[in-house]
Amino acid sequence: MPLPVVPAPHVAFADLATADLVVDAIYAGGTSGNTGDDPMSKLVRGIGNQGGFRYAGSPALGTVKLAVLYTSGGEVDWPDYLDVETGTFTYYGDNRKPGQGLHETPRSGNILLRDAFAASHGTQADRMKVSPFFLFEKAAASGRSVLFRGLLAPGGPTMTSDDELAAIWRATEGRRFQNYRAHFTVLDTERIPRSWIQHLLAEGDPLGGECPEVWRSWVESRVYRPLLAPGTTSVRSKADQLPGDAAGWAMLEEIREYFRGSEHDFEACAVAIWRLIAPSTGAVDLTRPSRDGGRDAVGTYVLGAVANRIAIDFALEAKCYAADNSVGVREVSRLISRLRHRNFGVLVTTSFFNKQVQDEVHEDGHPIALVCGRDIVDALRQHGRTTRESVRQWLKQSCPQP
Repeated sequence: MPLPVVPAPHVAFADLATADLVVDAIYAGGTSGNTGDDPMSKLVRGIGNQGGFRYAGSPALGTVKLAVLYTSGGEVDWPDYLDVETGTFTYYGDNRKPGQGLHETPRSGNILLRDAFAASHGTQADRMKVSPFFLFEKAAASGRSVLFRGLLAPGGPTMTSDDELAAIWRATEGRRFQNYRAHFTVLDTERIPRSWIQHLLAEGDPLGGECPEVWRSWVESRVYRPLLAPGTTSVRSKADQLPGDAAGWAMLEEIREYFRGSEHDFEACAVAIWRLIAPSTGAVDLTRPSRDGGRDAVGTYVLGAVANRIAIDFALEAKCYAADNSVGVREVSRLISRLRHRNFGVLVTTSFFNKQVQDEVHEDGHPIALVCGRDIVDALRQHGRTTRESVRQWLKQSCPQP
């Protein structure tokens, strides 16, 4: 019997000034029709009511007491992304157009990121100077309500310093510029007490005023305790497997168009996409077309320390299908039959998987990663390919055709 759905807590606009911050609670915006409707400035006094970076203090002077990161989830060129299963959050800095240096933004958000990530690798005294980051996300298509997503610490337990904060290049109308891509960890605490927020604002001491234990552990020892939330919904609808916006549809259509008339050649593209999703993928060999017209690949996924790595075998199949043509049981059964001497399988499609396929894979415990059209778009966006033109350029570089 399925568990009952528990609605997220909802805090009224009038109660914001005294409310605790609760993970996944909704905080209502006002109804006046102006910037005063912003709920975050009521929840945390003194941080302002506009922008993705909001803070109390000065990044330039190193006096930030706490910081709020806000994401609308709608910036396709800058795809902030929260992985709720691993507790990892990807956030992009505020230098989002050419014409200024990496650290010359009006809100100094990139200075805040630079200094916080540098201090996170220092001593306990250095980490004492890192402001706690509170993550909020736009809660609805209209209005100003927000969702509190958690307490963030810079970096993560499995990342290198290069992975945690990287200056990446982008181009707009032929003009190049740099911006930061930052990775944070959502710490395992359900509630941020109002008393800690007040103490941070008044005293600037991050370890006083009912400081959450997970933040204390991070400051004192740089120990990350991520908020892990394994998914319970295994079957995705057709809509959930295809892009949710026009730009995403255009990106996927560009891939189909690139391989039109030579869909078998999509396999090399599928391997490149899988590498974006699983960067520890090792050598991959493309095989000749099979009897049913499909093309396959076999490869390895590399695990372990550099000096003593092991390689796990996998088999990959690629299906360059139209958006209304689902991957069915026949295609997946073929891949399952090839797993006798392989450790896991990967099936990449530009369309979607029907419900029967998903049920069979999950209920029978087949070790197969299903990568659908939306997954392809998400992977490309997370690696800086956010337009149809940039996808075309990536295809020409990654999968050149004769």
